[in-house]
Amino acid sequence: ITVVTWNVGTAMPPNDVTSLLHLNTGETNDADMIAIGLQEVNSKINKRLKDALFTDQWSELFMDVLSPFHFILVSTVRMQGVILLVFAKYYHLPFLQDIQTDCTRTGLGGYWGNKGGVSVRLAIFGHMVCFLNCHLPAHLEKAEQRKEDFATILHMQQFEGRVANGILDHDLVFWFGDLNFRIESLDIRFVKYAIDNNILSQLWEKDQLNIAKSTWPVLSGFQEGPLNFPPTFKFDVGTNKYDSSAKKRKPAWTDRILWKIKPPSVGLGVGGRRPSRGVLSVSQLCYCSHMEYTISDHKPVAAIFAVQFASKADKPPVEIYVADEWSRPEQAVVRYKMAVGFHRSSWDWIGLYRVGFRHPKDYVSYVWARSDDGERCLEKQLCAQVMFSEEALPKGKGEYILGYYSNTSSSIVGVTEPFQISLPRSEEGSSPTDSSGSSSEEEDDSTLVLLAPKSRSPSPGKMKRHRSRSPSLAKFQGLILRPSSRDRGTSRSPSPQSRRGLPGDIPAIHLPQEELGRCGAKAKESGQAADSLEGSSFYQTVREQGGPRRVSADNPLARADPRNLGLLPALRLEMIEQALGRRGESAEQGYPCRRMSPTSPPGCSTSPKEGSSP
Repeated sequence: ITVVTWNVGTAMPPNDVTSLLHLNTGETNDADMIAIGLQEVNSKINKRLKDALFTDQWSELFMDVLSPFHFILVSTVRMQGVILLVFAKYYHLPFLQDIQTDCTRTGLGGYWGNKGGVSVRLAIFGHMVCFLNCHLPAHLEKAEQRKEDFATILHMQQFEGRVANGILDHDLVFWFGDLNFRIESLDIRFVKYAIDNNILSQLWEKDQLNIAKSTWPVLSGFQEGPLNFPPTFKFDVGTNKYDSSAKKRKPAWTDRILWKIKPPSVGLGVGGRRPSRGVLSVSQLCYCSHMEYTISDHKPVAAIFAVQFASKADKPPVEIYVADEWSRPEQAVVRYKMAVGFHRSSWDWIGLYRVGFRHPKDYVSYVWARSDDGERCLEKQLCAQVMFSEEALPKGKGEYILGYYSNTSSSIVGVTEPFQISLPRSEEGSSPTDSSGSSSEEEDDSTLVLLAPKSRSPSPGKMKRHRSRSPSLAKFQGLILRPSSRDRGTSRSPSPQSRRGLPGDIPAIHLPQEELGRCGAKAKESGQAADSLEGSSFYQTVREQGGPRRVSADNPLARADPRNLGLLPALRLEMIEQALGRRGESAEQGYPCRRMSPTSPPGCSTSPKEGSSP
């Protein structure tokens, strides 16, 4: 397990983080899991709005770098500028269960999330492990406040389930982050002298965290490797020189990584320092800083751990059986067997992933794991069977993986080994599910696309309500945000759009008859303004896969006005008074009302119909 902590100081991500993640160290140190804790990620209002609509740039960077090494994002949690990401190799996913997250604010008396802690807990092969990323109060004199805040985080964070409800109830806890502990008593000149002459041991005994580990009961049992790297704070940005500003802050080891093993019983183990009778043991292989990164006033710190334990889970909850190659559509048959005690749901699905996928919703296509005899197969331990339709299969050659996604646990509970798909490409053009293999540079950069609002998602909101970072977008049924050209693949949506492959073109927009009359009257009054726009592709042309196609004059799309559609070419934030005033002006000018809310009356909505042609 590799653990990384970095206070990024609101900076933009660097171009390469390969060395930080220790990805090129060889097979002997090849990590199975990676936990990344960030602090002070830019969380100004404009950035938070963008990150609410799209994945933040730091998460995108780590997913892009780790996916070629077969790491999948298992879970993530964010509290303002504090982010925690947990990755694992794809073949470990079925053995990572009971995944939960929590966060605790401690800034401004608990009302502000600039300080505090975020955590991800999960069962790894049956052993409960918790990753806790904290950003504690700054300054030398705030040591007691740091202790109180850490105790508050431990007390406030509680998880559901029969075991490991609190953080310290877990078999293994990794505690890391910008803990902000400083070096006491020593003069800044002596501290710099010790650093320059590599006599760091003379600074250890004055380190506040080292002192606290032996005096604070709340830190009892937490272990840390030797600090054989220079203090990681505070540097001039863009350099490896310590603070040269007027404040002249004293260097300190603010960025730390600790761990704690649960004691074998209440009466044994002084602070739980020794393993639980061979059941679980931890050894630290590496503990270092990375001086090559200069975008922040902190240096990132990484640690590699070897965790040994007896596996409590030998078989995955769902075993999937598939042929070694699909060369014909009729071979796309998937057989799966559910373990005794597995809680299946009618909303479970099996995703088809390209090798190198980034997270569980990063599929190429999917099929519902709904079998008529599903319950009987579960009771009698028989194999159920589903089949991918020809339209859902990617064309061309490539390596793919199948994964069973459990709606109950919100995680992948069964995967296959990579297998080949070799299907001939259609003459008319690649299917929507195949374009994930095409060049992202050829993708359209438009951000708004009108699609039919009827969508069957593998994680439907009707059955299970999930938290949304952008609750207002749920009102716009017909609005879908297409990923930018830097994203790989056609669809990186957190939920599939339909059981069938999406058409590659834009569906027609059907207006009610009474509104057609109003639009026609308005067009006549304005002197056939729409017909005069010969050069406008919006009014006259619909672009398809085979090239542009002329739209007849009778088609409402040819006369459609963007204001009449209720959508503008870009997202706009307006004050309520401005929006109401603008709507009133539109009504006075004769523009019909356009509301995209699901509760809109029939006379005031223009929703595209499913199955309509452009």
